[in-house]
Amino acid sequence: MDIAKYDKSLLLKLLKDMLFIRRFEEVCGQMYGLKKIGGFCHLYIGQEAVAVGAIAALDLQKDYALTAYRDHGHALACGMSADAVMAELYGKVTGCSRGKGGSMHLFDADKHMFGGNGIVGAHLPVATGVAFKIRYRKEDGVVLCFFGDGAIHQGTFHESLNMAKIWNLPVIYICENNQYGMGTAYQRVSSVDDFSIMSSAYDIEGKQINGMDVLVVYDELKNAVDKARTDHLPRFFEIRTYRYKGHSMSDPAKYRTEEELSEYKKQDPILILKNRLLDAGLLSEDEYKEMDNECKTISKQSVAFAEQSEEPPIESLYEDIYV
Repeated sequence: MDIAKYDKSLLLKLLKDMLFIRRFEEVCGQMYGLKKIGGFCHLYIGQEAVAVGAIAALDLQKDYALTAYRDHGHALACGMSADAVMAELYGKVTGCSRGKGGSMHLFDADKHMFGGNGIVGAHLPVATGVAFKIRYRKEDGVVLCFFGDGAIHQGTFHESLNMAKIWNLPVIYICENNQYGMGTAYQRVSSVDDFSIMSSAYDIEGKQINGMDVLVVYDELKNAVDKARTDHLPRFFEIRTYRYKGHSMSDPAKYRTEEELSEYKKQDPILILKNRLLDAGLLSEDEYKEMDNECKTISKQSVAFAEQSEEPPIESLYEDIYV
């Protein structure tokens, strides 16, 4: 791929954002192992190119992102602070959801990151509703809705796409196909291997792309977002990616072979972009190490922030229950 057409600052931002998510997630894994983080915790390691490439195509002053429970990467890509995310994982009052949501419910209305949702497929109608709001108010926004391959057979997927097409809503549905719905290979539970054709039932344009290459993701989503902003039509992407860890922190991932994992690690999206920048003379090894150290430092500082933060007061247990 010719990277000369890209602005250097964009390329470095894409690399740093992916690297930051990777280092943050590694620290999350460590803290979970130390029992500092409880409950469910789904890491994004390996899938960084999807959230980073897609969200880079947005203008978060007017666009929105919604995702499922594997949401740390999307939250950071939307610009949420590592401190607020880590504190939320710790269940502290300084967390982005005041310690009440945990790993699966990261949320920041100001940054147009509308979750984080712990129920498989439950956020697709919410994303469709946000797109309806944009259309109803004649705004200029676009919605990205991320979900996993395990959600593709939920009724909410089909209902949402049907309504989005009927009403011509500016929403882009993104299936992050990381090959496994929990511990089951997607081919074993789907009547079709190519999910991108499923949207054709609703007369919605569908496309399958490589999610291990952040520039492919960025190019495709930038083009789709620009089109959706003018024609107000929904679109659907199946982005093929891979998670290097288990489904959640409690999953040893013994349903796949070491050989398979090793092959996908050769397609690490961070290393792919790093090597392109090195080959083009846009980055040196020393500059990469400096970038990496900064990402590690911020991630470690977020742990210190979470450790020092207060627990939510007991009376907050009864807040935010009723409108």
